[in-house]
Amino acid sequence: MLQSDFHSVLAANDRESFRASVVKVAERLGFSTVSAVAVVDKGKDSEFVHVSNVPAAYAATHTNADHSRRDPILRHLKSHSVPILWNQQTFVRSGAADLWEEQAPYGFHTGIAMALHLPDGNHFLLGVDRDQPLPADADELTRIVAHLQLFAVHAQDAAFRVLVSADSRPETPNLTPRELEVLRWTMEGKTAWEVGTILGISERTAVMHLSNATRKLGCTTKHQAVVKALRLGLID
Repeated sequence: MLQSDFHSVLAANDRESFRASVVKVAERLGFSTVSAVAVVDKGKDSEFVHVSNVPAAYAATHTNADHSRRDPILRHLKSHSVPILWNQQTFVRSGAADLWEEQAPYGFHTGIAMALHLPDGNHFLLGVDRDQPLPADADELTRIVAHLQLFAVHAQDAAFRVLVSADSRPETPNLTPRELEVLRWTMEGKTAWEVGTILGISERTAVMHLSNATRKLGCTTKHQAVVKALRLGLID
């Protein structure tokens, strides 16, 4: 299931196929509503692109500046990468109980949300919601959060490719042959020590090449870098 979810979102080539992919994953994990937001930070002219299956009636009346400012979930996502698991008490503790009361009739009782804060002023937000409590079993809840985190890494890459305007996308980075070699072996699951042994370089040098490639690709982890390099056709 994991691999099929990742391949599905990476294969998205337009807004609707991307939306269908994220909705399918959310529903399979037991959540009726999902929102994905790609943000390109341009100061006052930041570009926000939303994809969701949020009820139209809710979106029309509850997505305003005051709501966003007071919403404890959005406040958390603005400055944290750690996922937030929320319920009614999350809103009560932050003095926004009225917001939960307003959204509850639309099925927003509990949920999980996370943000990826990327280089170059890019951000990706992913949230799933439902009208039932989150799983009481800690192992099951951990599995769901881990799946969503891995899915978000793949989804953000697809989101910036199919949702964000071409003018906002960075140019394809120029990676050195050695950086590409290190990425290819990383894709195969090799550690920095193993890559160094294969290429006849030190582990430290392998880490340096991987770090440089990750930075040039505008990513924060080696996993994001491999996914992006694959999408750009830099490695195969």
